[in-house]
Amino acid sequence: MLANRSERMAFLRDHVESVYDRLTNGLTRFVRVEELVLRAADAYPGLVPTRAALAEEAGRKLKDKEGIEVDQSLLLAHILANPRCGTHLCHAMLLPRPETAVALAALDAQGFVDLGAVRVERHGRAAHLLSSNPRYLNAEDQGTIEAMEIGVDVAILDPGTDIAVLRGQPVQHAKYAGRRIFGSGINLTHLYHGSIPFVWYLQRELGFMHKYFRGVATPDVLPDDVNGVAREKPWIAAVEGWAIGGHCQILLAMDYVLATRGSFITLPARKEGIIPGAANLRLARFTGDRLARQLIQAERRIESDSAEGRLLCDEIIPDGGMDEAIEDTVALLTSSGAVGAIGNRRALRVAVEPLDLFRRYCAVYAREQASCHFSPALVRNLEENWGAGNRAV
Repeated sequence: MLANRSERMAFLRDHVESVYDRLTNGLTRFVRVEELVLRAADAYPGLVPTRAALAEEAGRKLKDKEGIEVDQSLLLAHILANPRCGTHLCHAMLLPRPETAVALAALDAQGFVDLGAVRVERHGRAAHLLSSNPRYLNAEDQGTIEAMEIGVDVAILDPGTDIAVLRGQPVQHAKYAGRRIFGSGINLTHLYHGSIPFVWYLQRELGFMHKYFRGVATPDVLPDDVNGVAREKPWIAAVEGWAIGGHCQILLAMDYVLATRGSFITLPARKEGIIPGAANLRLARFTGDRLARQLIQAERRIESDSAEGRLLCDEIIPDGGMDEAIEDTVALLTSSGAVGAIGNRRALRVAVEPLDLFRRYCAVYAREQASCHFSPALVRNLEENWGAGNRAV
């Protein structure tokens, strides 16, 4: 039994490879992060919180949590920092989810599949992935994450399409009812009320976010772009209304971004007090370091139709013109066949973000995001800047 956190860290520094080998049967089994932390609790008492302890903690608001999930972050950070184990875990998270096969069959049979928070539709040679969390302005939370990853799997693996489009569905909010909104980032109300567990962050970054960027892997080949490749498609994002927080992060993994005139982009990491996913790794490639720091650390808002906005958006679309713009962009990017677009994605990617760089970043992210997530400063920020204490779940 490992009685305190310093003992756990020392144990992981010395034994992380043997721990990961045991949890994955000598790297012969791929285990996702959300299952890995539970397996570790069973195999190594005291290393990470048990299922019972997690269930009890889940019922508390963020300010009342004891922070036991920090031990999950230390486990995952040590695994990701180890080249052998971390690479295997990245590979595991790029595999299609078990539910994907059934969803693909439904898409093939009827031309669409409804996953609740996500709907995938075929429109000619394009798979449209439509995200929906209408009460919360299409924010991301525990209720959307699995559907989104299955949807991304389906859109990429669908043999009947060559390209994928990401778009938000209309929302219900009284002020914006009926408007399409690209997305509002993490659901801050749910975050404050404690219903977003820590492992959600890693499930998101290593899961569907990485799949946007690198594709869906097969078990037999490491998708590092040098020794093996994943199955992938080019992605078009259609920004309507705004892309806030996590939805700004999504733009950094897209191949082409359309944005309506009057839309805006913001990355309110300072106001929230958390790390904005992989934006710290990717944003400066688009904007340069100084503007990236302004966005991340000073909450700078960027209008899509501005000089700075055009660093993140390829085209500005007039009101009412998004449907046509999507069709035109699909035709543009597939007119010479998808193979060239995919090959160029891989060639661009290996130069700027090889798999090993992503793995190392996620090791830091796992550790530092836990410190932010369980900090009293985050609760204070949510109360002062979001009025989270007055919002119903």
